[in-house]
Amino acid sequence: MTTTPRTPRVVLAALVVVALLLIGWWWLRPGAGPQADSPVPVAADPADAVPQSDDPAAQRIAADLRRLADDSMEGRETGTRGHDLAAAYVAAQFAAAGLEPAGDDGGFFQTVPLLRAVPQADGARLAVTRGGRSIELKLGEQFLPWANFHAGAHQVEAPAVFVGHAIHAPDIGHDDFAGLELAGRIAVLLTGAPQAFDDQHRAYHSALQEKLAAVAARGAVGAVLVSTPESEARLPWTRQRASWQNAAMRLRGEDGGPVGGLPMLQAVATVGVAAADLVFADGERPAAELFDAARAGTLRGFELPGTLLLAGRTTIDGMASRNVVARLPGTDGLGGEAVVHTAHLDHVGMPAGGEGDRIHNGALDNALGVAIMLEAARTLATAPTRRSQLFVALTGEEQGLLGAQWFVDRPGAAGTPVANINIDMPVLLAPSTDIVAIGREHSSLGDAIDAVAQELGVEVSDDPFPEEVAFVRSDHYAFVRAGIPAIYLDGGVISADGERDPKRALAYYLRNCYHQPCDDATQPIQYDDAARLARVSAALATRIGNDDARPQWRQGDFFGTRFAGASTR
Repeated sequence: MTTTPRTPRVVLAALVVVALLLIGWWWLRPGAGPQADSPVPVAADPADAVPQSDDPAAQRIAADLRRLADDSMEGRETGTRGHDLAAAYVAAQFAAAGLEPAGDDGGFFQTVPLLRAVPQADGARLAVTRGGRSIELKLGEQFLPWANFHAGAHQVEAPAVFVGHAIHAPDIGHDDFAGLELAGRIAVLLTGAPQAFDDQHRAYHSALQEKLAAVAARGAVGAVLVSTPESEARLPWTRQRASWQNAAMRLRGEDGGPVGGLPMLQAVATVGVAAADLVFADGERPAAELFDAARAGTLRGFELPGTLLLAGRTTIDGMASRNVVARLPGTDGLGGEAVVHTAHLDHVGMPAGGEGDRIHNGALDNALGVAIMLEAARTLATAPTRRSQLFVALTGEEQGLLGAQWFVDRPGAAGTPVANINIDMPVLLAPSTDIVAIGREHSSLGDAIDAVAQELGVEVSDDPFPEEVAFVRSDHYAFVRAGIPAIYLDGGVISADGERDPKRALAYYLRNCYHQPCDDATQPIQYDDAARLARVSAALATRIGNDDARPQWRQGDFFGTRFAGASTR
């Protein structure tokens, strides 16, 4: 076998590093950027607040995390100066490791065109008209309008139909739409999926994109999503209310419109649990009975009397962000195929409103994932594999896996993706002895991760919170939908010292610091665990990269069957 000469790449890498550092200086110089009238804040070094490690890999991961989660990155919101700074830093690290640029025009960056939409309070309405009376729900307190990517102003009034969870799953004999007519009507639906569903069906059918696509396909002109007690236990209404005017984004097509939009849905809104009875007022059953029926698996749809009115305004602007793409070429005839490593670089930025610290640094979500991916890249750079290895720091994950979708549709000449290894939000706040591999049951990647873990003396645990349906909530799902086997590596749940409980630490983080300013580098991040996860990721990529056969979906797997043939490459 032959190996690609590396000396020219080293020279190129050095030149790219210098260029990127100059870009970073240019952005950070006094007077630069959209907030030129204020200095860029720099966080204090949090090194004394976190566990120290003698492992050089752990130290490198810690250094990368502190840089990416620094206040100067301003929370890395998609399309902002802070995200661009973070992208430049990641590109410099790729170049320093000896990776080739694999983005647009021979560079490290892949431009992702976007639409940015912000719903406005002015004109936002949700009204229920029944029995000669009109009930106006209160904005923020009882309902939240969604951004409309197709019109700056919208209003629709129509009869409404309750469609349960809005799920059509004929393979398991479930149809929430049976006997209901949706054409020209507004669909009222519950979030989530029936508790009796297995993990695979629940993951797929819980996704809001699937629900909205289902009601749109049946002719609905609007949709009202009603939160359940279970969904608000995971994401309280107070948090939803605080963030409803944060910008939403979609991929922008060549025609200037949103990619994959649902223009027939003229309006969408969410209603909180406390206001659910107002939507179902004078209907067949009150909200509490419907929630009970959902838990029992006996939920049935029905027409609602009267009409619903949905109205709102949205400001819409075109913009762009960037994926960072790097490549380690394969060493033989399999080099045209690629193992794709992903970790999303974006976070939620600096949301408006509130007092005190507004910077959402996103240390665990997902500066840590990017830092672990960078360390895996450094390891793999010392021992190239037969297949190429692609590393992509993705934008727009928080906005709906946008950077991942753009890359999957346009991988360029970097290689045909045959597998995806994704790392997102490893909550390493208590020392563990294991890792979690979400989705290992779906494809031969599960066998590969089990073998690698055994070689490294690491136990592989199942998803500790399957009800969170993480398999459809991170960037790997864009690969899955394209028919490409994927696995999502996460932090472990088995305590290393019998005192600090990783699962409890995860639950605490999700309840208190997820998408909050306290997700910063001062947390007690276990960098030795992060280094272990990087070693597992690199070893898994090596096994996949050198195997004669491509990874395959397991026979009869739900996702493999549903998306079989989706990839045309």
